[in-house]
Parts: sequence; C-alpha cells; structure tokens
Amino acid sequence: MVRAAVLPAVGAPLEIAEIDLPAPGAGQVRVRLAAAGVCHSDLSLSDGTMRVPVPAVLGHEGAGTVVSVGEGVTGVAPGDGVVLNWAPSCGRCHACSLGEVWLCANALTGAGDVYARRASDGSDLHPGLNVAAFAEETVVAAGCVLPVPDGVPLTDAALLGCAVLTGYGAVHHSARVRAGETVAVFGVGGVGLAALQAARIAGASQVIAVDISPEKESLAREAGATHYLVASDTTAREIRSLTGKQGVDVAVECVGRAVTIRAAWDSTRRGGRTTVVGIGGKDQQVTFNALEIFHWGRTLSGCVYGNSDPARDLPVLAEHVRAGRLDLGMLVTERIGLDGIAGAFENMLAGKGGRALVVF
Repeated sequence: MVRAAVLPAVGAPLEIAEIDLPAPGAGQVRVRLAAAGVCHSDLSLSDGTMRVPVPAVLGHEGAGTVVSVGEGVTGVAPGDGVVLNWAPSCGRCHACSLGEVWLCANALTGAGDVYARRASDGSDLHPGLNVAAFAEETVVAAGCVLPVPDGVPLTDAALLGCAVLTGYGAVHHSARVRAGETVAVFGVGGVGLAALQAARIAGASQVIAVDISPEKESLAREAGATHYLVASDTTAREIRSLTGKQGVDVAVECVGRAVTIRAAWDSTRRGGRTTVVGIGGKDQQVTFNALEIFHWGRTLSGCVYGNSDPARDLPVLAEHVRAGRLDLGMLVTERIGLDGIAGAFENMLAGKGGRALVVF
C-alpha cells in the first residue's frame, strides 16, 4: 500500500488515503515518486473546469525512480530515473501523423482506466491525467515515462514534466520568439516563470512580467524580466508605453481568464503574436470585433503543452540546465508533503508564489 492524495468527487477536498497498487502489467512501469509539482491544471481538474473520471489520484508533473516493469518494457529498467509524461502520443492519429504530438487524439485515454483501489473499501481509482503523481508510487503505461536527462537532479526533473515544457514551448514553439523581440508574460506562476526564462534564453530585448501580486516582482526579475507590472485596467497602455507606443512583439498569457487574454491581445503590436497558455472555463468569454481583427493583423493562438514533443525537447532543456541558462529550482517557492496540496491550491487561487513541489 502507498499513500496518495485522492479526489473523491469533483469539488470535494482531497483526502490522504492508503491505496493498493497492482504489479505492473504488460507494457507498464511502476515508479516511486521523488517529487511532484502542484499545477493549476490539477486545481482545474478538482473544481470541474476540466473533466476527469472520479474518484481519482491527481498530479501530472512528476519524476521518480523505476521500481519494476511489466512484460515487454525495454526502454527503462528498475533503478532508472524517469520524468512522467502525462500526454503520451499514440503515433497513429491524424495529429501524430502531422508531427503535432501535443494534439494527439488518444493522449488521455488512460485517464479513464482503473489503475488502483482504495485500501479502506476497495473502490476503484482513476489515474488523473494518466500518471497519478500525487502518490508515493504509481503505475503508468511505458509511454508515460522518459529517462531523466544527465545532469538534472531527480527532484528538479519533476518540473520538466509540465511547467517547463509548457512555458519554454510556448515561447520557442508556439510564439517562436526571435532574438531582439519584445515579450510580455501574463501570470508569474510556475509556467510563467518558465516562460520568462525561455524569453531570456531566446534573446528577447525586453521581457515584461505582469501579475496581480506585487510580491512576485523579485521572482520575475530573477527569471529574466526586465520590467514588472502589477496588473490593472491600464496594463496594455503601460506596455505600449514601455515599447515605444508599439506594443510587444509577443504576449504570452499563462492565466486563462478572459480579462487577461484580452489584455495580452491589447498589449501586442500590430502584426504581433498572442499565445494563450492558460486554461480557462467555458464561462470565460473573450470578444473581438471584426474591424479590430483586420486592423491589427495580430495572430491569436492557443497552446497545448507548449506545443512540445517531450522526447525531442527534454534533451534540449537539459542542455540549458547544464549550461546554467535554465534554473529549475527557482520556479519552486514552496516544498511540501502530500498534506500540503490543499494549501497549495489555496495559494494558487490567491495568486501567491510560483510552483509548490511535493517532495517524497
């Protein structure tokens, strides 16, 4: 038996419980978690913004050590350090055939499976976004693990599984920031901090961070922000003022709220790019008029998982880590145990801190 944070029902508080994990079956891997990041997507799953079969063990950003493998698994062996990949591509669907593995139609089919049972009553448990990282150990499909790159500490490697792939990918794959361009990042949480570092790595000439909290300024500047703005009704005007009245070349929205998406769009120069990373609810309606779309000539795009291919991108990120260009540890503002996840959810709702990391 292992301890896990169980979501008994949508909207219910998490419960720390003992669960029974089966031995890994064919094509499966059992992993002992070293750390798991608490992502805003976990909060969105718990409150029903995103759908998940329940009861479930959430957590999708993690890293750990392989305990055992099932029949047919050859890519990893017991003792190997691995990063969890919550969105494994099938390689067969239309998106995969186009090389757009982040849009794989079958990536989340495993989330509907029963992967474990609650020890107290034998009730079925689902694995959140495939990997159920809010637990001391988990059993996942072999496609959900990737080797930890050399030179990356196992605990820090957890952040590669979502926050860093998403933030870095939003800048480099979706927005395709070029050296000398100006960038604004809305939302200085874990993903936003990764996006700020990615903009610096890309050689952006100005990197403007925007957040509701004045307390995050030092964190944002450490990540690479050259300017910091506390979000207000005049944010777009302030950004245009900082960029010669033009607006930024690229705005990256990491919040998922209609007002923030609209502010990011308004902050982007004529012909610029606005990339939306944040996951908002169906009630978050963003409106544009036809004339402004024509006049501004901007590009507005969604961004799933940073438009990343984890197998391709993890070695690139690891090289940035080894070279000192990418600091994984600075994303973490709180290290907690399983019992601290509910508090981490509350901090996210209040806009406090960067990434909370569950350390086992």
